[in-house]
Amino acid sequence: MQFGRSYEEFEVGATYKHWPGKTVTEYDDHLFCLLTMNHHPLHLDTNYAEETTQFGKNVVVGNYVYSILLGMSVADISGKAIANLEVESLRHVAPTFHGDTLYGETTVLDKTESKSKDDRGVVYVETIGYNQDGKVVCIFRRKVMVPKASYLEARGGEQPGRPVPVPDKVWPGPQA
Repeated sequence: MQFGRSYEEFEVGATYKHWPGKTVTEYDDHLFCLLTMNHHPLHLDTNYAEETTQFGKNVVVGNYVYSILLGMSVADISGKAIANLEVESLRHVAPTFHGDTLYGETTVLDKTESKSKDDRGVVYVETIGYNQDGKVVCIFRRKVMVPKASYLEARGGEQPGRPVPVPDKVWPGPQA
């Protein structure tokens, strides 16, 4: 299974559909709110949301929606990244509710070789997130510095830093 891409593997215009989706539970949303100290009642207080908001129910906190979509994209986009350089824009265009399932896809908008180091480049991408009904809920654009193949080769290939299992009395090694 591929995890991220080198600079050469990105093509402008390519779209990567991230799999699987993620169903957002009330627990997920509340835990994220509590961990990040976001205590807005729109996310935590059912009575408040039902009685005083246009939605009539709790809305999932936007930073969690963004975090899910960003995480979904790692295997396809930034799994080999050297650095996430910039989030150019982030728009929440529709609410996400408890029980919604999020899906994401990322399109490569542009790519440029590094001017200072010849073993890397910058990929400019747009990710959209949508729910089980196909309703787009979040759109963001970002720039990611990714390695070229030469960078990866110099550091151990596809899985740099991966150790080799050492035979001992518990495991004698691969059997021929």
